Amino acid sequence: MTGPERETERKSEREFHRKPEPSAAGKARETGKREPGKIEKTREKRVEEARDKRESCGRKRKTDKNEKAAAGKGKQAKMGKNSARVPAPEFLPMSPEDAKTRGWNEFDIILISGDAYVDHSSFGTAIIGRVLEDAGFRVGIITQPRWDSPEDFKKLGRPKLFFSVSAGNTDSMVSNLTAGLKPREKDAYSPGGKTGLRPNRATIIYANRIKEAYPDVPIVLGGIEASLRRFAHYDYLSNKVRQSLLADAPASLLVYGMGELQIVEIAKRLQAGEDIREIRDIPGTTWKMEIKEWKTKKTENDPFPENCVEIPTFSEVSDDKTAFAKAFRMYFMEQNPVTGKAVVQPHPKTVIVQNRPMRPLSEEELDHVYELPFTGEAHPSYREAVPALEMVKFSLTTHRGCFGGCSFCSITQHQGRAIASRSPESILREAEKLTEKPDFRGIINGVGGPTANMYGLECKTWEKKGACLDRACLNPGICSGLDTSHKKLLELLRKLRNLPGVKKVFTGYGVRYDLALKDEEYLEELCAHHISGQLRIAPEHFSKSVTAAMCKPGKEVYETFCEKFEALNKKCGKKQYIVNYLMSSHPGCTLKDMIEMAEYIRDCGGYTEQVQDFTPTPMTVSTCMYYTGLDPFTGKPVFVAHGKKEKAMQRALMHYKSPENYELVYEALEKTGRLDLVGNAWNCLIRKKRGSQ
Repeated sequence: MTGPERETERKSEREFHRKPEPSAAGKARETGKREPGKIEKTREKRVEEARDKRESCGRKRKTDKNEKAAAGKGKQAKMGKNSARVPAPEFLPMSPEDAKTRGWNEFDIILISGDAYVDHSSFGTAIIGRVLEDAGFRVGIITQPRWDSPEDFKKLGRPKLFFSVSAGNTDSMVSNLTAGLKPREKDAYSPGGKTGLRPNRATIIYANRIKEAYPDVPIVLGGIEASLRRFAHYDYLSNKVRQSLLADAPASLLVYGMGELQIVEIAKRLQAGEDIREIRDIPGTTWKMEIKEWKTKKTENDPFPENCVEIPTFSEVSDDKTAFAKAFRMYFMEQNPVTGKAVVQPHPKTVIVQNRPMRPLSEEELDHVYELPFTGEAHPSYREAVPALEMVKFSLTTHRGCFGGCSFCSITQHQGRAIASRSPESILREAEKLTEKPDFRGIINGVGGPTANMYGLECKTWEKKGACLDRACLNPGICSGLDTSHKKLLELLRKLRNLPGVKKVFTGYGVRYDLALKDEEYLEELCAHHISGQLRIAPEHFSKSVTAAMCKPGKEVYETFCEKFEALNKKCGKKQYIVNYLMSSHPGCTLKDMIEMAEYIRDCGGYTEQVQDFTPTPMTVSTCMYYTGLDPFTGKPVFVAHGKKEKAMQRALMHYKSPENYELVYEALEKTGRLDLVGNAWNCLIRKKRGSQ
């Protein structure tokens, strides 16, 4: 999950307040090429020219429809060899009429998504669509289709190559349901925030409807939901272990990870006439094998079994929690694109095979992806705004990957630990385009990736052997082999804030504060230039045992950061505050730990406004601990709060001042023998009950 995606999800969660140069990288556009040079145009001039260009294009569309259709047919003839990049109109087609304006009679690939279509590089369907289009394929998009019949899946016709299915930017269970499994009041990825536009387990349901409509068309699964449910996994909604999505859905391939390299390779090979059932060697994909074939390979000493890791079967992991933890540990250790092996997990009716992870994109490849012709807007067919776009519309993605290793986060399993960064020049070109938007007000409101301050950071081992398997980068302390200099990020931020038309560049969330402490120059500039009053960070908890289970920095590191933050703000002459993300009911967290957190909040003079309960999501270490009660790496037991009552008490302790939580807080204090915190003394969390002695 990217930084903007994580912030979108957390925006409605919980907060705890604690008080306390012109750029030479701009590119002139007189020749139509991106040549180094000085930025000479003012923002007003650029906006005026952009408006004139749009009006000119509008007039031209009315007079040259026939010419455009003929040109479209000419482009179509070139697609077979993928020899030319097809100039993109403003949006990818969502209707047969859109296709006709390009001179198309059919699509090569149709993308199905549980999200609204937002043509922005923070949205997975938009990225995959633009990448396929850039490779020369005719791409159509169907978003949020009705799933009670196959009719909506037929509206673009039969694709020549395949359907690609995604639940959207988040797992459909997370999109639809709260941690308490109640329907969410808002869906950030739907027009107007409207709920009910996607089903639970959207990937499976969409694939089934496609199979009804077009039984012989290949289906490829992708997106975060498919990526993190590629093996047998614990499903929080049903409270049981479910099969791999590929075993439940009528699809031939599953793409895991970010997917650009995989999806283009699949498209090219299908276009060349290969059978999708024979495409078994692309890294970053999962496929299925018949049980009979797997048994034959094993008995005949086929080389394949020797070069793969066989983990406990679906039947074993669904019946035995120890086997589940073992399977998790085994496939977790193979999520390295350099050293990872294929992973095999037999299921009752099929065998699931995961190829080793796909390599990260190079700097050049990443630049190319993010500079594809995204409009940066929601599709004009929507009458209401898509809330998730508002969060990221004027933000910049600088990198992918995260080596933070938080137990509850799935980024390691989806994007990997190694950081892949864009070039400063590419990021600056994208920033220039933002300044040309008529509704841009001079504020870039986010710069980063899954973590804001990992841009440009690297470890000398990543290229040769990938991220280390025997140690974490940041836990229990920062590895000495890791380059923690923020020099590249500082240089980028300085250039961004000096771009004509840019007033402010903010980094309001996603800062890994233990890393920030390693570079005081970065922290000082962050305070001086890049915070808009509040900085959101994620200590998650203040109990040592809980932060250890989360693989987060301890309370001492947090306090050091707060002291440094306060001192640097004083030096800058600013009054800025820290907003903390905190969590209850995480595996390893007891009522005593939550009381310790409540006392710490009390002593800091702060108070929680909102809270978040731990939500088990597939393929995270924390979810494995939640389901099994075991640490998958040590085998040691881990306490888990499963009961609704205990979860409610843990949550209430983060809101101990709220009158409606009095009974729950009192019960928690009584249960743990801490009635000393009930009374009128300064250190009490709640007052005594009326009439009590």
